[in-house]
Order: sequence, then structure tokens, then C-alpha cells
Amino acid sequence: MNKDTKNLSIDRIDGRLKVTGGANYFADFDLPGMAYCVLVGSEIGRGTITGIETKKAQGAPGVLGVFTHQNMPPIPGWDASVGGEADGPPPRPKEEQYRILSSPKIFFDGQPIAIVVADTFERATYAASLVKATYNKQTARTDLQKHVAEGIAPKGEDGGNYLRGKADAYQTAPVTLEANYTIPIEVHNPMELHGILAHWTGADTLMIYAKTQGVNATQNAMAEAFKIDPRNVHVHTEFMGGGFGMGLRTWPQETAVVAIAKKIGRPLKLVVNRSQMFTLVGHRPYTVQTIQMGADKDGKLVGIAHAATAETARYEDFTEATVNMTKFMYACPNVSTRYRLVRLDRSVPIWMRGPGEATGAFALESAMDEMAHKLNLDPIEFRLRNYTETDPEHNRPYSSKHLKEAYQRGAEAIGWTNRKAQPGSQREGGWQIGYGMSTGVFSAFRWEASARALLKADGSLTIQSAVTDIGPGTGTALTMIAHNVLGVPINRIKVEYGDTSLPKAPTQGGSAIVSAVGSAVFDACTAIKQALVELASRDGSPLAGRQADELTMTDGVLSVEKEPAKKVAVGELMRANNLTVIDKTKDSKGGPEQAKYSMYSFSVHFVQVRVNPLTGVVRVAKAVSVADSGRIVSPKTAASQMIGGVAGGIGMALMEEAVIDHRYGRFVNNNLADYHVAVHADVPAIETIMIDKPDPIINPMGAKGMGEIALIGFAGAVANAVFNATGQRIRDLPITPDKVMQKLV
Repeated sequence: MNKDTKNLSIDRIDGRLKVTGGANYFADFDLPGMAYCVLVGSEIGRGTITGIETKKAQGAPGVLGVFTHQNMPPIPGWDASVGGEADGPPPRPKEEQYRILSSPKIFFDGQPIAIVVADTFERATYAASLVKATYNKQTARTDLQKHVAEGIAPKGEDGGNYLRGKADAYQTAPVTLEANYTIPIEVHNPMELHGILAHWTGADTLMIYAKTQGVNATQNAMAEAFKIDPRNVHVHTEFMGGGFGMGLRTWPQETAVVAIAKKIGRPLKLVVNRSQMFTLVGHRPYTVQTIQMGADKDGKLVGIAHAATAETARYEDFTEATVNMTKFMYACPNVSTRYRLVRLDRSVPIWMRGPGEATGAFALESAMDEMAHKLNLDPIEFRLRNYTETDPEHNRPYSSKHLKEAYQRGAEAIGWTNRKAQPGSQREGGWQIGYGMSTGVFSAFRWEASARALLKADGSLTIQSAVTDIGPGTGTALTMIAHNVLGVPINRIKVEYGDTSLPKAPTQGGSAIVSAVGSAVFDACTAIKQALVELASRDGSPLAGRQADELTMTDGVLSVEKEPAKKVAVGELMRANNLTVIDKTKDSKGGPEQAKYSMYSFSVHFVQVRVNPLTGVVRVAKAVSVADSGRIVSPKTAASQMIGGVAGGIGMALMEEAVIDHRYGRFVNNNLADYHVAVHADVPAIETIMIDKPDPIINPMGAKGMGEIALIGFAGAVANAVFNATGQRIRDLPITPDKVMQKLV
């Protein structure tokens, strides 16, 4: 590794392209003869279509076809079962399946009932307005709160239950707490809308430009759907305008577009509209949770019970790790968790940044704050009294954990000593001031990945991987890893990614890409370095007899680290051996040693809030986020990840909520005017702190994921700060002025 530059902070390698408009997103591609399609959504939340009138739409100018359940082209791979994966729910009967445009059955409001294709987007949009349907309407069940008692256990080994020690041990503790917490529906809502451009280049060869977080996953999904060789499916997604989880699967409308493109014999593009982003590409599920907690008078936890019930679709079950953090975060001898699903007449949820861990952390970390107050303990001190260096769930050590240091450094940065223990006792300029903190955690992974590295005799280096960069700066991180191994100047490194013609990579999600793909890049670059060492070790070379770990490479010169005078130029070395390029591809994955450790990334979020007692307005005045995520590969993009997590966390805590009119099962704020997200005025200056200590187990860089922990726990920190400012505990997100005023009155 080039030790002098391991913490070098560089600008994003894709930054200039993005700010100058040079980056092409899927919707920017324009193919000869391309047609456009628009989706027509149902106007009911449950029932069946009794009639659908398409004649006017078919006769509209430029229309190439109107597709409904009556004439949808077949999709060979869509068999009679859905949701029957090994670790998922059992197959549903045919009448309970959602196969887009395959039957007159309606499962949710806005479900596509027709796809209109025309030679321009404007003509397709107009023709879509002419499609009319009649329905046999049934009452839609969309209110989770009314159906909590109907929760069912997800399929799995534990049936949604976990127990360590005694289930009700918390009841025996001298200090107890029982509280309910609610997370509403939240929608991803990146600026870039979802969609796909599909072009059949032959009878069984397909070119796709898509908004996907994994080009290889989309390739395999389309190959399976159309029963063709995956090698015949070419998927390209070099740039993506924010995924946040919505691109983690191939959605039914994408597959339908591919089928229709084949039918009409022309390239076909779909870009959904903003309201369809609320119904067709997933969301964070509405979830209700109960925490029951007991502690002794010394602040040691006796027991925790954590129950969560989340919504899912009637046609497909979606599960996430809402209660998992409770199983291992603190040293508690008695822990029980329970997870249930309620099937509603809604579109299926999907993971959203921080996924279930963000939902669960809000409940657990709010409860920890509540218990600390009952015990008259500082919230940090309470956590430290229940700190554990080993994973109590699996009874094994953590691969690395520096959370105590994170608590200390974050507390110093926020000015935690200024916090008043008595809630509501601190004011400034008419505002009530409060401090809050919360812990976040997310599993650290090392998935299998491949990468290719090509070093040319002119000193330039190319890195190739199929990985999609959904926004965190993956290409920049891979550049830094290659630079640290080979010492090639940053401006001489090119990273090519986001295309299935490149070495395979996992889907970007779960904060695992730097660990997985980064390891493959590390291995490929290390193989190049080893090849150079072998060339340089031949008779007559000043580096003869040296080993790879004795040599360092800087600016195209290979030298002995402790004897810099002994060196050789890489370009000369390659030319002397008649080489124009050294080309290495490596498959990389973790070894058996990883099973001996629990691997997690940790975060601690600190906030200072100001609450207006007259209006109930809450402002986050200061935020400090600390990341314990191993070695920091790219400091600038890492800091951006934490800042973005805070912005998302402010939205989660104070404003984001998709509202349904349960009379109709329909969203009433399915637009960016009424669905509020954090804007610049809502986000203060954010201080990010990196512990930056390598994990010795997970991968050769020592790096762990950061994207999820940037958000996990932040909403709890805000809720805890609001309590400290006002003495009022708000357990139902978002914390809006009306809820604050209701508590204060």
C-alpha cells in the first residue's frame, strides 16, 4: 500500500460530468425509432376490472398500441407461483398473484391497468388519458393500525421470534418501561424518476438501460423472465440519480416494457411520473413497535422485549430486520423479539436507506433514552453500563468495535456537557434547547465480486467492474484503493463501471460494495504488483531478489521502501519485457475466518434542537455524526455519506410521511409539494467524525460499510433531544408541530 497517501482526500471522479451535464442517466439515452409508453393506473384499491375502453386511445395520433390484461404479450418465465423463494413466503394461489396486466384483479390503488405506447411521450400521455375502466369495487384494507391483531409470522426458522434467557424477565426489574413507537410510510423520492429503456437487438438478444442498483441482478431477472441466456442480456447503468433501495429489484412494469418492446419491434422507454413513485417502486413500510424494558437501580439491563408489526402487500410478503438490533446491541441477559406482517391492499414495500434497522433503532434508542431518564442517568452513561465487547446474540467477538471512542468524541464535539439533565430547563432567545443522542448499527459484509485491472506501459491504469454507483462515490473509492496499492497517480486511473460487459459485481445495497468490489480491486492490483515484482526480480535488476511486501510503487516507479535508491521505472520494465499491458482479473470473497466474528459498522448521532413553544416548530440546530466503520478509504465521499444520512434522518424525524385516505386506499400527498423532505433550510452545518481504525478481519483494506449507519439511529437522537428540550416524549414519527403542541398544551 502507498502509505503516504492512504488518507488522501480527493474529489469525486464523476463530479465534473455530473455538474456539467455530461453524465448520461438511463432516460438520457435516445435510440433510433424509439417509442414511449405511459402507465394507466387503477382508480380503486381492491376489486376487479369489469370493462376497459381503449378504442379512443388506440385511434389517437401516433399510438402504436394499448396493452391491457386482454392483450398483454406473454412473459415466458412468469409461472403460476410468486414469492416462493427458499427464504421467503410460500407460493400464493393464482388468484392472489400480482402479474402486471395478467388479470382483471386489482390489488392496490394505482396498479397499472394499461400501458399506452406512442411515437412521442406527449402523444402517449394524451392517449393514456383516454383509457377508461369500470370496476367491481371492494373495500380496500390499507390501515395497519386497524389490523395489527391480524399479523402473521413470516416464513423462516424462527417464525419471527427470538429468545435469549426469559421472555418476561423485564417484569421482575425494579425499574420498567413499556412504550409504543410508530414509523409511517416513507417514500424514496430521489429526483431521478424510475424507468427503463429496452431494445431487442435480435430474436433473443436484449439491450437495457435501466435505473437499477445492480446491472447483473437485472440481467439475470430479465434472462429468467424471457427464458434466454443471461449473456444475451446487456444492461447499462453507469449513472443513477439516487436509489435508496427502490432499485434493489426488477419491478413488474420493467418486465412488461421489455415484453412490449419485443412485440412492437422498436426500442421502448418508460419513465414513471412522480405520483407513480409512491405506488410502483416500493417504500419504507408502516411499522408499529412495542418496547418493554427493565433495569436494576444500578442501570444494568435485566430484560428487553421488542415486538414489531409491519405492513406488506396482500400478493407478496416483504420482511426486514426491524428487531435485529435489539438482539445484540447491549449486554442484556434476557431478550425476546417478535416480528409480524399484516397483509394489506397496498403495493409491496422495499428496503429504504437504513432499512428495518433504522425503523427498529428509533424504537430501541428512544426507549434507552426513556429508561436512562427513569434511572436518573446520563444517556451515554446508561449505554456504557450496558456496553459489550462480544456479540451476545451469537456469543462471539466483534471483528472490531470502537463505539466507546465514538461516544466520547461525539459528546465532545456537540458540547454534551452543556446538556441539562432536567428536561425543559434550558432556553435561549425564546426557544427551548435540547440535546439528544442515539446509536446506530448495521451488518458489515464481504460479498463475492470480481474486478479487472489493466496497467499500461505508459503508466495509466484502468479498473473495471459491473458495479452500479448509485451515488455514494463508489468509483472514487475504487480509484483510491487502486492508487493505494499501485501508487499510480489519481489522474492516471480510470474506473469503468455500471455495465454487464464488465466483471460481475453484487447489487449496490447494504453498505457492502467497497468491501466486496474494493477487495476485488485490491486483489487485482496486488496481482499486477506481484507481476511487476517478478519482472523486476530477474537477474541484473536493482530489485532482484526482493519480495512484494518490500517494494513500494509511486508515480510509476517501483522501489525498495527502505532503500529508495534501488528503483526501476515500471514503463521501462514492461517495455524491456515486450509488454504493453499487464491485465489481471480477480474473483474475491471472504474466507472461513469471517464466520468466527460478528461484523458490524457502528455510528453515534448527536443533535442539538431548538423547539418553539408557541408554534411547536422543531429545528435541528447542530448535528454531529460519528462513524466507526473501519478504515476510511475515501475521506471526502465518506463525509458526504454521513452528511447525506443526516439530511435523510432529519426528514425521517421531522417531516416525511406518506398519507393514505383509507376510504379509498389512495395517497393524498403523492407529490413533492405535499410530501415534505428536508431542504437546505432544514439542515444545519454537520460535523462528521471518522474513527478510522481498520477492521482486521473483514477485508484487506480494513473498510466497513457506512451508507446505512449514516441514517440509522438519527431519528431517535432527534426525538431524544425534543424530550430533553420540552419534557414531552413523542413516539410517533414524524415529529410535526401539531404533535409537539398537543403534548405541550
